[in-house]
Amino acid sequence: MRLVQLTDLHVRPRGMAAYRVADTNMLTERALRSVASLRPAPDAVVISGDLTDCGLAAEYQLLGELLKRYLTIPVYVIPGNHDRREMLAEHLPAYCRLTDGYIQYAVEDYPIRLVMLDSVVPGAGHGELCPTRLDFLERTLAAQPDKPTMVVLHHPPFICGIGHMDAINLRNSTDFTAIIARHPQVQRVIRGHHHRPVFCALGNAIASIAPSVAHQVELELGESLGGNFVMEPPAFQIHLWDSATGFVTHTALVETYPGPYPFLLDPDYPGHTHA
Repeated sequence: MRLVQLTDLHVRPRGMAAYRVADTNMLTERALRSVASLRPAPDAVVISGDLTDCGLAAEYQLLGELLKRYLTIPVYVIPGNHDRREMLAEHLPAYCRLTDGYIQYAVEDYPIRLVMLDSVVPGAGHGELCPTRLDFLERTLAAQPDKPTMVVLHHPPFICGIGHMDAINLRNSTDFTAIIARHPQVQRVIRGHHHRPVFCALGNAIASIAPSVAHQVELELGESLGGNFVMEPPAFQIHLWDSATGFVTHTALVETYPGPYPFLLDPDYPGHTHA
């Protein structure tokens, strides 16, 4: 199975830039065009939150147009702290489902199981899982204990070392991690929010954060709570799964670069046949 993860699109109304700098609409369209060009085509796309910058109807409507224009494969979304749950459910109903008042659901159509989890606290930058959402996660994982599973949410449940982002991660991470640890079929937990590629262990799973397809958070490790963004190359992740290997993840840059070029033999090093 080939699963593409996009995150932190921050789509704005037409003609407006995020933070008055980032042309996120152009960057999102370019990322969708890049995904559409992948060969072989992915089986599905997940978008792990912050689809829009302000949760406005105009932003969701524009994103809906872009998704229909470029992607014919299934797309599954969850909200981020920049989204508004009700507006997302109203304007992009084909890409998500409400359960117990939250945008969370299981996808059963593939060799792996996707559990999409809503970690949003309305009006706040940090995330939290209330008892209703924790119960949903526990019940949903218990229903399929033998099927390889990937859990998707927006807020990272661990400290990554970037102070201002750690201040707005998942608050009750201990409760979440305890549930993941009780269900060894969970092999991956993927998220967005931090706008940087980050990996760590979480229970029996590997936890990862994907870079944004728009702007990136400055790599400033330490306690500083200032926080800036940089226009580093946008990227997305491709998660491959097969029964023999399990999950393998690639980070794909959206931009194009010179090449590809063949590896040609150098007469001075005849034994070197490739990189």
